[in-house]
Amino acid sequence: MQTVSSRKNKHFILNQRKLDKAKKILGATTETETVEIALERIISEAEANKKAWAAHDKFVKAMVEGGHEIIDVYGNLD
Repeated sequence: MQTVSSRKNKHFILNQRKLDKAKKILGATTETETVEIALERIISEAEANKKAWAAHDKFVKAMVEGGHEIIDVYGNLD
């Protein structure tokens, strides 16, 4: 988590039921900890998705450059 020096005081109006549910799911002890854990997970997921898409693009490019054909068996690609 972030150091104390990088924190700033913010005021939010949040849905208390959602906050309580997230707090329970995340195993947090405070509302601040709940928000911090949730933000860290969102950031981590976004970074993982970025890496996954990069790997996907690299795979598709290698397939096409290698002379392989990609067949859209489900009809989802245009």
